[in-house]
Amino acid sequence: MYDVVLLTLGSERDGSGGGCGSGGACCGGADEAADAKPAERCETPRVPVLACADALTARGARVDSVTARSDAEIDEVLARLDGPPRPDGLTWPDPDSKTRLVVATASDGQLRAVLRRLVRRYAPPPSRRPADLAGNRTVPDLPPVGVLPLDPARGGTARDLAAQLGLPRDPAAVAAAVLDGTVRRLDLLRNDGGSVTLDGALLGAADDAGRPLRWRARVEVDGAILSHGEDPIMACAIGNAGGYARLDDVALLADPDPTDGRVEVAVAVPVVTRSALGRKRVRLEVRRARGRAVAVVPRDERVPFLDDGVEGELNRKRSWWIEPGAWAVWTV
Repeated sequence: MYDVVLLTLGSERDGSGGGCGSGGACCGGADEAADAKPAERCETPRVPVLACADALTARGARVDSVTARSDAEIDEVLARLDGPPRPDGLTWPDPDSKTRLVVATASDGQLRAVLRRLVRRYAPPPSRRPADLAGNRTVPDLPPVGVLPLDPARGGTARDLAAQLGLPRDPAAVAAAVLDGTVRRLDLLRNDGGSVTLDGALLGAADDAGRPLRWRARVEVDGAILSHGEDPIMACAIGNAGGYARLDDVALLADPDPTDGRVEVAVAVPVVTRSALGRKRVRLEVRRARGRAVAVVPRDERVPFLDDGVEGELNRKRSWWIEPGAWAVWTV
């Protein structure tokens, strides 16, 4: 018999500060915490959560439904996944745990918020790196999570991560995957800002008419230079999965794969050419590279971006690196 924690974040969107509970507020941010009534914001379980809990209970699992309103409350849940004490004193996940975690997500940003806390809990400091940690990783194998999408699958190119991975969306199917399914390990992107990326990031913005705004940055992937910092960039996609593979009708990422141990990066740059008659034409050149790490050094003061759907601004160098197979999901 398994103990299953069914975790819901306290808001239907992740705060732009990079994680649940920024500033001690509810997961949606301080403004929402001040304006919304607690019962409306955090206390009413969504129908899929109730249905999944019923399905788990019917299968004999002991279910604890938790609504977390802060990083600290997420951490309290994740502590149930800890392994026994180690001689080196590190907090480490229990590979034989009988406790399983299901994260009810209204957005990829919410799932990212939980994985971010898992990394912070289990990543050892560099000065205490243990001998049993793989040489190409900074975190151990994180405990697998069940993903319960709270919203219907989106079509077209704007698919959430669960849809991209082919994970079940029906609450009963999610329960079956958690209790009887298999573990699928996936790559994780960490960055030097202290956060993680599951799907990808898209750097750049558009004006009110939807036209991409040009910006400049040095973009480097494992020593391969995609931009030296002088080119006007329309967009830069950093992909672990395929959420940002396309920008409107432009293919940015060729074949992102969250299991290949590499990050794919693309930079879209406008190039002016002349026809045989001397007329100027502008075409979009997409430069691509794959590797273990990518660094972006903005030349402009601020570069807007989306990271797993969460908005932010880049105003200094940011590096992402791949952690092969670091996190995992339960699947059928």
